Amino acid sequence: MNNTMEKISISRVTPDEIMKLQEISIQTFVDTFASYNTEEDMKQYLEKSFSLQQLTKELNTRGAEFYFARLDEQVIGYIKINTGNAQTELQDDHALEIERIYVLQAYHGKQVGQQLYESAIRIARERALEYVWLGVWEKNARALRFYEKNGFLPFDKHIFKLGNDVQTDIMVKKSLK
Repeated sequence: MNNTMEKISISRVTPDEIMKLQEISIQTFVDTFASYNTEEDMKQYLEKSFSLQQLTKELNTRGAEFYFARLDEQVIGYIKINTGNAQTELQDDHALEIERIYVLQAYHGKQVGQQLYESAIRIARERALEYVWLGVWEKNARALRFYEKNGFLPFDKHIFKLGNDVQTDIMVKKSLK
Protein backbone atom coordinates (compact mmCIF):
# COMPACT_ATOMS: atom_id res chain seq x y z
CA MET A 1 0.00 0.00 0.00
CA ASN A 2 1.40 3.41 -0.89
CA ASN A 3 1.73 6.14 1.70
CA THR A 4 -0.95 8.37 0.20
CA MET A 5 -3.63 5.77 0.80
CA GLU A 6 -2.84 5.28 4.45
CA LYS A 7 -3.17 8.94 5.37
CA ILE A 8 -6.44 9.69 3.58
CA SER A 9 -9.41 10.35 5.82
CA ILE A 10 -12.99 10.69 4.66
CA SER A 11 -15.43 12.82 6.63
CA ARG A 12 -18.84 14.36 6.09
CA VAL A 13 -18.81 18.01 4.98
CA THR A 14 -20.33 20.37 7.55
CA PRO A 15 -22.07 23.71 6.82
CA ASP A 16 -19.05 25.69 8.11
CA GLU A 17 -16.92 24.05 5.37
CA ILE A 18 -19.03 25.46 2.54
CA MET A 19 -16.25 27.74 1.20
CA LYS A 20 -13.87 24.77 1.00
CA LEU A 21 -16.59 22.78 -0.78
CA GLN A 22 -17.08 25.58 -3.29
CA GLU A 23 -13.35 25.87 -3.87
CA ILE A 24 -12.76 22.17 -4.56
CA SER A 25 -15.99 21.85 -6.57
CA ILE A 26 -14.94 24.61 -8.95
CA GLN A 27 -11.29 23.59 -9.17
CA THR A 28 -11.94 19.92 -9.92
CA PHE A 29 -14.77 20.65 -12.37
CA VAL A 30 -12.60 23.12 -14.30
CA ASP A 31 -9.62 20.71 -14.31
CA THR A 32 -11.83 17.90 -15.61
CA PHE A 33 -13.98 19.67 -18.19
CA ALA A 34 -12.55 23.07 -19.21
CA SER A 35 -10.65 21.66 -22.18
CA TYR A 36 -13.87 20.16 -23.62
CA ASN A 37 -16.15 23.18 -23.24
CA THR A 38 -16.34 26.85 -24.16
CA GLU A 39 -15.34 29.40 -21.55
CA GLU A 40 -18.85 30.86 -21.69
CA ASP A 41 -20.57 27.50 -21.07
CA MET A 42 -18.17 26.73 -18.22
CA LYS A 43 -18.69 30.14 -16.62
CA GLN A 44 -22.48 29.80 -16.82
CA TYR A 45 -22.43 26.30 -15.33
CA LEU A 46 -20.00 27.13 -12.50
CA GLU A 47 -21.96 30.23 -11.46
CA LYS A 48 -25.22 28.30 -11.36
CA SER A 49 -24.06 24.97 -9.91
CA PHE A 50 -21.35 26.02 -7.50
CA SER A 51 -22.62 29.30 -6.07
CA LEU A 52 -22.58 29.38 -2.26
CA GLN A 53 -26.36 29.66 -2.36
CA GLN A 54 -26.73 26.51 -4.48
CA LEU A 55 -24.18 24.49 -2.49
CA THR A 56 -25.82 25.53 0.79
CA LYS A 57 -29.18 24.41 -0.55
CA GLU A 58 -27.70 21.04 -1.61
CA LEU A 59 -25.90 20.61 1.72
CA ASN A 60 -29.20 21.17 3.55
CA THR A 61 -31.25 18.87 1.32
CA ARG A 62 -32.53 15.80 3.11
CA GLY A 63 -30.92 12.72 1.56
CA ALA A 64 -27.97 14.63 0.03
CA GLU A 65 -24.54 14.21 1.65
CA PHE A 66 -21.08 15.51 0.81
CA TYR A 67 -17.84 13.92 2.03
CA PHE A 68 -14.30 15.27 1.79
CA ALA A 69 -11.20 13.16 1.22
CA ARG A 70 -8.33 14.71 3.16
CA LEU A 71 -4.64 14.05 3.10
CA ASP A 72 -3.40 15.35 6.44
CA GLU A 73 -5.51 18.53 6.67
CA GLN A 74 -5.73 19.26 2.94
CA VAL A 75 -8.98 18.55 1.10
CA ILE A 76 -7.96 16.64 -2.05
CA GLY A 77 -11.30 15.31 -3.28
CA TYR A 78 -14.98 14.98 -2.52
CA ILE A 79 -18.07 12.94 -3.22
CA LYS A 80 -21.75 13.84 -3.25
CA ILE A 81 -24.25 11.07 -2.68
CA ASN A 82 -28.04 11.21 -2.81
CA THR A 83 -30.75 8.94 -1.49
CA GLY A 84 -34.55 9.10 -1.57
CA ASN A 85 -35.98 12.24 -3.14
CA ALA A 86 -32.57 13.93 -3.26
CA GLN A 87 -31.61 11.71 -6.23
CA THR A 88 -31.48 13.63 -9.49
CA GLU A 89 -33.53 11.12 -11.46
CA LEU A 90 -34.53 7.65 -10.37
CA GLN A 91 -35.55 8.64 -6.83
CA ASP A 92 -35.79 4.99 -5.91
CA ASP A 93 -35.88 4.39 -2.15
CA HIS A 94 -33.74 1.27 -2.68
CA ALA A 95 -30.92 3.15 -4.41
CA LEU A 96 -28.03 5.50 -3.75
CA GLU A 97 -26.86 7.93 -6.43
CA ILE A 98 -23.26 9.10 -6.69
CA GLU A 99 -23.85 12.54 -8.17
CA ARG A 100 -20.28 13.84 -8.02
CA ILE A 101 -16.93 12.30 -7.28
CA TYR A 102 -13.92 14.50 -7.97
CA VAL A 103 -10.27 14.43 -7.00
CA LEU A 104 -7.63 17.12 -7.49
CA GLN A 105 -5.51 16.35 -10.56
CA ALA A 106 -2.32 16.06 -8.53
CA TYR A 107 -3.89 13.06 -6.75
CA HIS A 108 -5.24 11.19 -9.77
CA GLY A 109 -4.06 7.58 -9.83
CA LYS A 110 -3.48 7.53 -6.07
CA GLN A 111 -6.65 5.62 -5.11
CA VAL A 112 -8.41 8.70 -3.72
CA GLY A 113 -11.43 8.31 -6.02
CA GLN A 114 -11.50 4.61 -5.21
CA GLN A 115 -11.65 5.33 -1.48
CA LEU A 116 -14.42 7.90 -1.92
CA TYR A 117 -16.29 5.43 -4.09
CA GLU A 118 -15.83 2.62 -1.55
CA SER A 119 -17.20 4.86 1.21
CA ALA A 120 -20.37 5.39 -0.87
CA ILE A 121 -20.73 1.63 -1.39
CA ARG A 122 -20.23 1.06 2.35
CA ILE A 123 -22.95 3.63 3.16
CA ALA A 124 -25.32 2.02 0.65
CA ARG A 125 -24.72 -1.42 2.17
CA GLU A 126 -25.13 -0.11 5.75
CA ARG A 127 -28.50 1.28 4.72
CA ALA A 128 -29.44 -2.02 3.04
CA LEU A 129 -29.92 -0.36 -0.35
CA GLU A 130 -30.18 -2.56 -3.45
CA TYR A 131 -28.03 -0.67 -5.93
CA VAL A 132 -25.84 2.35 -6.62
CA TRP A 133 -26.23 4.38 -9.82
CA LEU A 134 -24.85 7.49 -11.51
CA GLY A 135 -24.59 9.35 -14.77
CA VAL A 136 -21.21 9.76 -16.45
CA TRP A 137 -20.46 11.91 -19.50
CA GLU A 138 -20.06 9.70 -22.57
CA LYS A 139 -16.76 11.43 -23.45
CA ASN A 140 -15.22 10.99 -19.98
CA ALA A 141 -13.31 7.80 -20.83
CA ARG A 142 -11.38 7.83 -17.54
CA ALA A 143 -14.58 7.82 -15.45
CA LEU A 144 -16.28 5.25 -17.69
CA ARG A 145 -13.32 2.88 -17.22
CA PHE A 146 -13.36 3.46 -13.46
CA TYR A 147 -17.02 2.50 -13.12
CA GLU A 148 -16.73 -0.41 -15.51
CA LYS A 149 -13.78 -1.73 -13.46
CA ASN A 150 -15.95 -1.43 -10.36
CA GLY A 151 -18.73 -3.55 -11.84
CA PHE A 152 -21.18 -0.91 -13.07
CA LEU A 153 -23.34 -1.69 -16.10
CA PRO A 154 -24.99 0.85 -18.44
CA PHE A 155 -28.79 0.93 -18.27
CA ASP A 156 -29.87 4.24 -19.81
CA LYS A 157 -28.78 7.66 -21.09
CA HIS A 158 -29.81 11.15 -20.18
CA ILE A 159 -29.15 14.68 -21.32
CA PHE A 160 -26.95 16.99 -19.29
CA LYS A 161 -26.76 20.71 -20.09
CA LEU A 162 -23.47 22.47 -19.52
CA GLY A 163 -24.19 26.11 -20.24
CA ASN A 164 -25.77 25.96 -23.70
CA ASP A 165 -24.08 22.71 -24.67
CA VAL A 166 -26.29 19.64 -24.64
CA GLN A 167 -24.31 16.53 -23.66
CA THR A 168 -25.16 12.88 -23.18
CA ASP A 169 -24.54 11.06 -19.92
CA ILE A 170 -24.46 7.30 -19.77
CA MET A 171 -26.33 6.06 -16.74
CA VAL A 172 -24.75 3.07 -15.03
CA LYS A 173 -25.64 1.01 -12.00
CA LYS A 174 -24.24 -1.67 -9.77
CA SER A 175 -26.39 -4.11 -7.87
CA LEU A 176 -25.45 -4.72 -4.22
CA LYS A 177 -27.63 -7.81 -3.91
